[in-house]
Amino acid sequence: MNGIVLIDKPAGCTSHDVVNRWRRLANTKRAGHLGTLDPMATGLLVVLTGAATRLMQFFEKEEKAYEAEIRLGVVSDTYDADGDVKETGIRTPDAAAVEEALGQFRGRIRQTPPPFSAKKIKGVPAYKLARKAVPVELKPVEVEVRSLEIESVSGHTARIVVTVSSGTYVRSLAHDLGQRLGCGAILNELRRTRVGPFHAHCAKTLEQLEEMAGAGRLSEAIVPAAQLLPAFPAEYVDAATEAQIRQGRDFRTSPFVVRPGAPFVKAISRTGELIAVGELRMPNLYHPSIVFEPTRL
Repeated sequence: MNGIVLIDKPAGCTSHDVVNRWRRLANTKRAGHLGTLDPMATGLLVVLTGAATRLMQFFEKEEKAYEAEIRLGVVSDTYDADGDVKETGIRTPDAAAVEEALGQFRGRIRQTPPPFSAKKIKGVPAYKLARKAVPVELKPVEVEVRSLEIESVSGHTARIVVTVSSGTYVRSLAHDLGQRLGCGAILNELRRTRVGPFHAHCAKTLEQLEEMAGAGRLSEAIVPAAQLLPAFPAEYVDAATEAQIRQGRDFRTSPFVVRPGAPFVKAISRTGELIAVGELRMPNLYHPSIVFEPTRL
């Protein structure tokens, strides 16, 4: 049960709620997700489970893709439909103006996170301060909108498909669009379709996972740890080298398998179990920076 599980998050619950449901199903305390989805959002929640949670650092900068619906002519304190929504009474521009404005958000941009966000101010999450009506001032950060396709613009609604760098808020994108158009805008719907190499069409719903757990097939939902990080070369080691690695000792790799200078390598046992992630010390010499306990059957 060490690896990644792809979960199709429903609307109306937090990402933390979903992770807790998984913990109960898998009977594990070790689980964490790669990027929060707001309660109103649906789609792909990537959950690292078991010993694979130790690989979290290698997934923190994965880009994310979304399908979003933006509602024009309104504003919200949370920048989305879950907040205090108010109509601005300002006439919304035509489709051509909306498409032109959206096009200006492609590439590297400066974006201010929403006041209701997990960004911390002196160690306190911004949303906790905002809920207490404490003024929240967050500094803009550089993010990248790597692709932005406009599916449709009709009346007060614009639908887009967007791929962004880690740390980008689609809520802020909607809010900033409304500011630029002068009529206000909020995020009305959001569905995450991809996180790095993982796609929503491969995800299981919570109901499907519960059925699999009841049938004793929950492990089938796991992408095993050895299959993760495909960009890292894999070195299959014998029992003696495996014992050496588990003791935290450096190990050598074959120059015919691992290209010289590869910064990381996966050490895998002959049975296909991920033993460790090794970090380059010298050409074809690696130190096991993350070592996994052997699976006990």
